[in-house]
Amino acid sequence: MKFNGVNHIAMATGDLDTTIRFWRDLLGMRLIAGLGQPGYRHYFFEISETCAIAFFEWPGVRPVQEKEHGQVVSGPFIFDHISFGLDTDDELWTLKEQIDAAGFWVSEVIDHGFIHSIYTFDPNGVPIEFSCNVPGMDIRKSPVMADPRPSETARQGPGQRQNVWPAVVVPTPRGERRIYPGEGSRYFQRPKK
Repeated sequence: MKFNGVNHIAMATGDLDTTIRFWRDLLGMRLIAGLGQPGYRHYFFEISETCAIAFFEWPGVRPVQEKEHGQVVSGPFIFDHISFGLDTDDELWTLKEQIDAAGFWVSEVIDHGFIHSIYTFDPNGVPIEFSCNVPGMDIRKSPVMADPRPSETARQGPGQRQNVWPAVVVPTPRGERRIYPGEGSRYFQRPKK
């Protein structure tokens, strides 16, 4: 199995119009789909050819309190930040200047050794990083374990290990596979096969 990226990440907002203006008009991500029913809307923005970010608009949702990216927390927690890739430092600086000109806080450019990054927050408080590879450094091609005390599991290497999880005993036969209609299926009808 080979994944082709993150199909989409789903966030929430109480103000979809402000969210559209930030993601579409400031960052330049095309608005590629909009679904809705009474009580909510669900809109998608294109990050790349295979990746998107989506927002549910639910009444009463308020922006979260901004937390410094990577700041240690305790207790129930699920999400720190999302990082979007750029190709060059010039693009990173251009975006930094656009975000600043729009009146949003944006960090200085930070050198992480293998990437250069800037940090900001969207109007919903979503913590965002924008990163570009340092020339000649690509950890996807050449993984690096720089942690001086990695766990035993991490020391086993970057590749998938076989026989860690139970094997599928009885796969679903093609003739018995069913795909059930979900939200959007009525809007995006395809010819029946």
